[in-house]
Amino acid sequence: MNKYIENGFVAVVYSPGHGAGWSTWNSLQKHCEELIFDPGLVDLIINERPWEEIEAYATLKWPDAHLAGLSEAIVEWIPVGTEFAIEDYDGRETIKYRNDGEWITA
Repeated sequence: MNKYIENGFVAVVYSPGHGAGWSTWNSLQKHCEELIFDPGLVDLIINERPWEEIEAYATLKWPDAHLAGLSEAIVEWIPVGTEFAIEDYDGRETIKYRNDGEWITA
């Protein structure tokens, strides 16, 4: 899988605003991880391209994806090799890191 990596950090696309989650609302799609790591999408977001351009790219690449959360999507830079999960509450996505002390081991 291609990822946008810069200076030891991986770009992850997620939507922290309320309404719809970009990755979580598409989690049942076979290409869920591709949605959050796609280098082309990352490039459009970090270069602040117009919404219409981002929407056209995503629609062409993932025609069956739910795009509502994408309009609020941002890029989070995560160190290469870091384990994380994207969680959703009321359409607001948050990134949880495995090493942040909130994980429980039996």
